[in-house]
Amino acid sequence: MLDEEIYEKVKKMISETLGVDEKEVKPEAKLVDELGVDSIGMLDLLLKFEDEFNISIPDQDAEKITRVQDIIDYLKTKI
Repeated sequence: MLDEEIYEKVKKMISETLGVDEKEVKPEAKLVDELGVDSIGMLDLLLKFEDEFNISIPDQDAEKITRVQDIIDYLKTKI
């Protein structure tokens, strides 16, 4: 899967889950500070990423995800 395809899927999933405009979901966007993700929202997103991409995201890896690009980079290593 190409980087752009991963980004488009991630962007759509974040937008739908958080109810934010896709235009706000940029690679450099901080999940908490800019997109308003709280702990429950982050858990919801991670579960959706796991289901969509058929992967498992351990807690120690999840803690390192703070920006949209972090998700994209992580997914690139797992799929």
